[in-house]
Amino acid sequence: MLRAAAALVAVVSAAGSGSAGTWQLRAVGEASVPAAVLTASARVEIAVVDTGADLRVPVIASRRPVGYDVLTHTRNVRDRNGHGTFVASLAAAYGGHARLLVIKAGSSSGAFTDASESAAIHYAVTHGARILNLSIGGATTSATERSAIRFAVDHGLLVVAAAGNDHGAGNPVEYPAALLQPVGSFGAPGRGLVVAASDGNARASFSGTGSWISLAAPGVNVYGALPEGTYGTGSGTSFAAAEVSGAAALVWAANPRLTAREVAAILEETASGEGVWTPQLGYGVVDVDAAVTLASTIS
Repeated sequence: MLRAAAALVAVVSAAGSGSAGTWQLRAVGEASVPAAVLTASARVEIAVVDTGADLRVPVIASRRPVGYDVLTHTRNVRDRNGHGTFVASLAAAYGGHARLLVIKAGSSSGAFTDASESAAIHYAVTHGARILNLSIGGATTSATERSAIRFAVDHGLLVVAAAGNDHGAGNPVEYPAALLQPVGSFGAPGRGLVVAASDGNARASFSGTGSWISLAAPGVNVYGALPEGTYGTGSGTSFAAAEVSGAAALVWAANPRLTAREVAAILEETASGEGVWTPQLGYGVVDVDAAVTLASTIS
């Protein structure tokens, strides 16, 4: 089964420099995270399964990235699509000093197979990742995908997936997201986090809604890096998911004893919805500062 990452991202335009995205960090309280937590986050690894990444981009390069291409079985993760670089740059920007494991599983067109997705997930699990970012999606699932997700969850990884951008096309259920927060769960604890895109404090018009949404993060006109040293803006739940993956790294840095489910619960509990769940934004827009503060108090 093919799944196009490009379906989860609006066109990104190159412009400006790497400092223009600070509003995104302020919007979710990232700027208030204590320096000690940022330092501790260097011990947390985020795996980004995508179309690769330009590891020379400063925000990515500073996170000591390791790359692996499951299609060629090499360390060359050159990104000929751009989606992976953008996603990785956001995970890096939101994740403090967390290390990046960039796993290339998609083609230059942004297409993935269940086999490549599964291989990437297994690689992440066996190479030390704590957080697995899946900014990919499709209308169906398979035994291969279900087995890979189960493998990651059973090994203690927090899996974060994009909710999808097809609200205007019938608002379909997306996979692997629906494997993490099953349809009909209505905010009940799931196996990971499904992230919608917010536009301010409201749902982005394109963002998927439903009983399987966990929480949200900025997803409209967000700023990130592109290959070859350029920057741009884009919209999509792919980007919101990457931001939550970074936030999760900081929660784990604040309290390394937490389980994946506990990290997810803290992010949900401290989000803008103040404990109230809705099908538009789940428990609301992530609040990194509040999540880190709560994590620090749990013994």
